[in-house]
Amino acid sequence: MNSSPPRLQGTALLPGLTAAAAAVVAAYLLHRLIPWLPVLTIAVVLGLAVANVPGLSSSVSGPLKPGLSLAARRLMRAGIVLLGLKVSLIDIASLGWAALLLIAALVAGAFAGTYLICRAFRLPGEEPLLIAAGFSICGVSAIGAIAAARRVRHEDTVVPIALVTLCGTLAIGVLPLLASLFGLPDETFGLWAGASVHDVGQVVATAQTAGTAALAAAVVVKLARVVMLAPMTAVVGFLGRRQDARSQARETPTGVEQGRGKRPPLVPLFVLGFLALILVRTAGILPEAALEAAGVVQEILFAAALFSLGAGVRFTALFVSGARALAAALVSWLLVGGLGLGLALLLAG
Repeated sequence: MNSSPPRLQGTALLPGLTAAAAAVVAAYLLHRLIPWLPVLTIAVVLGLAVANVPGLSSSVSGPLKPGLSLAARRLMRAGIVLLGLKVSLIDIASLGWAALLLIAALVAGAFAGTYLICRAFRLPGEEPLLIAAGFSICGVSAIGAIAAARRVRHEDTVVPIALVTLCGTLAIGVLPLLASLFGLPDETFGLWAGASVHDVGQVVATAQTAGTAALAAAVVVKLARVVMLAPMTAVVGFLGRRQDARSQARETPTGVEQGRGKRPPLVPLFVLGFLALILVRTAGILPEAALEAAGVVQEILFAAALFSLGAGVRFTALFVSGARALAAALVSWLLVGGLGLGLALLLAG
């Protein structure tokens, strides 16, 4: 237990939180200079840069560490809660049951395929699970939710977040070029972007290059994928509990009462908050101005969290998995892109 007085704890947190806030401001300024590069991508890059610049890296592992650790964990979860205000069940229902079943099948197939690819490349620990969640559902948000359900240390989420951010950013430039090459109609391209790009912001950045029709189609399909966050988290949490119970049964001698350690939650509390705000958005009780403000706050929270996560990792640690991690991510990206294109052609046809 931490017996430090609250005032001392707050003082210890202040340097790291201030650094995260400064990084968010810098990320927005750089985004204005380079509009095609998403704020969240810039935040990750800034964090990795700070962690590996001589002189700054010692501060990150020293006085900045308490505040950055808090930001990486708590602000990420707060951002996931606010993500719920982007999702209206009415808009999603407008797709029809057939489309929703196809989208659910896409998420399940992308998750299973990505997980198997990462296992085939022998990625360590929970990396296959976290990368599969990020690539198939909603990028960074899904990684944060699944990591909480499996009690993964936030330091161990940096590689999956870096990979999902890299591939999502590549999609912003690559998918419009391929759509032009294939001669896809704008709406079909939007469906493809919504079905295959990872984070909501990256979907918007990709689809808006083809106009409002593409953007509208992309956002609805993407938000249908986002809704899968809660059930997938519950499934992962349930399987994690069963795995822990089996492990404990094997390790406990016969006749000795098993320990009653706290189990990981089936669905973390902040994911329930995410579901609650989906209902709030669906009910239509918040004005458009409030929804826009919440969207800005959500992006700020994610940017601070991603900077903090990036700032906690040295390049030597990031590339422990070496070329295998990058290769697995690229193969998974191709898989998800191919599945998404197939879905888009089905929905458009």
